[in-house]
Amino acid sequence: MDRLQESLLECPIIEKDGYHYFVHPISDGVPQLDPGLLREIVIRIIRKAELDDVDKIVTPAAMGIHISTAVSLMTDIPLTVIRKREYGLDGETALHQTTGYSENEMYINDVREGDRVLVLDDVLSTGGTLAAVLGALDDIGADVVDTVAVIKKVGGDNEVADAGYDVKTLVNVDVVDGEVVIVDADGDD
Repeated sequence: MDRLQESLLECPIIEKDGYHYFVHPISDGVPQLDPGLLREIVIRIIRKAELDDVDKIVTPAAMGIHISTAVSLMTDIPLTVIRKREYGLDGETALHQTTGYSENEMYINDVREGDRVLVLDDVLSTGGTLAAVLGALDDIGADVVDTVAVIKKVGGDNEVADAGYDVKTLVNVDVVDGEVVIVDADGDD
């Protein structure tokens, strides 16, 4: 069993409004993130993702930043962060993000028509964030070469799949009786 699986099996579960959240350093920054775990995740992303001719890595703020930064450092692919703050810069594209627990406006800068991008995120749960991001990138005319989320929480809605997008994952989990259960140790390809 790898570090990612071990860390998920050990993480605390909290319940808010009937939704069970796992609290994990990759998705929440709590407890502290072990560098060995981050290194393992980055190596697995680099092995799983299609990186040929990728111009940029794109990630939504905030919890995709640490993962994407580490992948950027290892691959020398520039990183663009989708922010929750509007700057009003030329070419800025707005998108509406709806998840199982929040709604936000987000803004993409520095992605242009024809850019070949790798989209990275921490967790795929309802798919609301990634569906909005991928839809906005399509509207811009960017070529999404690949999309990878570290952890997929199975069960319930998956807006990203419903919208026709494919997302690779490193591990798929569920929360059953207050505990994380590994559903697929290798994720989705």
